[in-house]
Amino acid sequence: MPMTGPTSPIPARAALRALVVVVPACLLPLLVSGSWEWWEGWAFAALLFGNFVVSRALLVQRHPDLAAERGGFLSAPGARPWDRVQAPLMALGGTLIGVAAGLETRFGGSAGFPLPVQAGALCVVLAGLALGTWALLANPFFSGVVRIQADRGHHVVSAGPNRWLRHPGYAATLLAFAALPVFLNALWALAPAACLVAFGVARSALEDRFLQDGLDGYRKYAARVRYRLLPGVW
Repeated sequence: MPMTGPTSPIPARAALRALVVVVPACLLPLLVSGSWEWWEGWAFAALLFGNFVVSRALLVQRHPDLAAERGGFLSAPGARPWDRVQAPLMALGGTLIGVAAGLETRFGGSAGFPLPVQAGALCVVLAGLALGTWALLANPFFSGVVRIQADRGHHVVSAGPNRWLRHPGYAATLLAFAALPVFLNALWALAPAACLVAFGVARSALEDRFLQDGLDGYRKYAARVRYRLLPGVW
């Protein structure tokens, strides 16, 4: 859906505000490492920035109202109090992993993963980013915070990857988090990655319970689409 009329400046301003946060977040691991020759750090920055630009450009094209929603998600009405802390932590999770890797590069060397193993981890990260973008574009209610979006006509969406998973966005994020330490060649990054994966699993459970209690039709959808994060498993 193209941007038209008075709604177009809203997502544009939201994207500009997000860039002010995203650009420093992408470069922070490099700054922490103290090494501008750390190629994994540059690749990390390019991945995060490229994914943000591409996904948000596609989002503004298809769902400009959702772009505005996500741009101001911390002030959205009806957001769950517990998620006002959890949402920013998940949004910055990749940067936390990158910072841990940067600290290891600065003080501890590297984990010594072979280049083919790093390449395989990169493929997993890219798959996670692609799945996350697909989930974002398929669901016009993919807010950055857990809430019932009555002001936007919130209803159950079963298109795209939501046909197989109830929370494909979480699945995509956790997949990327799990693979990032290997790609960044950093054992230290495994600790924040493991914490964030556990945190994301818990958050998805809280959101699923909230939606089953508050969103009309979600219980029937949950009975039909049995798996939250991993098809055939859980």
